[in-house]
Amino acid sequence: MRIALAQIAATADPAENLGLVADGVQRAAAAAADIVVFPEATMCAFGHPLGPIAEPLSGPWAQRVREIAADADIPVVAGMFTPATDGRVHNTLLVTGGGVEASYDKIHLFDAFGFAESRTVAAGTKPVTIVVRGVTVGLATCYDLRFPGLFQTLAGSGATVVVVPASWGAGPGKREQWDLLVRARALDSTAFVAACDQADPTTAGREAGKAPTGIGASAVVGPLGSIQAQLGAEPDLLVADLDLDAVEKARATVPVLANRRF
Repeated sequence: MRIALAQIAATADPAENLGLVADGVQRAAAAAADIVVFPEATMCAFGHPLGPIAEPLSGPWAQRVREIAADADIPVVAGMFTPATDGRVHNTLLVTGGGVEASYDKIHLFDAFGFAESRTVAAGTKPVTIVVRGVTVGLATCYDLRFPGLFQTLAGSGATVVVVPASWGAGPGKREQWDLLVRARALDSTAFVAACDQADPTTAGREAGKAPTGIGASAVVGPLGSIQAQLGAEPDLLVADLDLDAVEKARATVPVLANRRF
């Protein structure tokens, strides 16, 4: 599988961000990627009211992403916000294109480091996998990285790759935690983990602010925890080839999934 991670610096304008999606999809398709992953909050950067911009999966923002994906004939994973039933929103991954149509609502909400995502966002409840060109791919979002059980559940459902759109918060030690957690979750699941973060907004001429708006460092990590490719802080596109035979070999060598007791 060839995967592309489109590390963008999303703005507060969903229409402007659709332009970033179109550009990233075109570049990924030109690189012959099998799937392209955008960050969490691709629809609208954190730090802005989410309720007014949230739309259902049948709404115009998602429909435009579908058109972009269909034109390129490639599955696209992109973070957006959809209305919840209690007046909050869901932090949703839209997956569309290339014969795939699915969504995942972020299960673990970022109520940490002085930020309370649950004030405005309702948690999802169901792990989700998709199938891309015969490969089972698990879906996770940002703070989900701190919960190994989700990744082992996805692997137990057949995932050999887990994609993790994120908008990682900046701060002391946060880059080290990002690298550590992405690598650890690959080891926990003996799967490839492809984590696509928002670019550091300061590299695009904007202030970071207090909300988690990304640090860059999108990465592809192998099933034994080695970083195979990683970006810097600025907007960029990472394209990596995944040798899925390595997953079978890793699971035979380190059978944590077979040996786990809980």
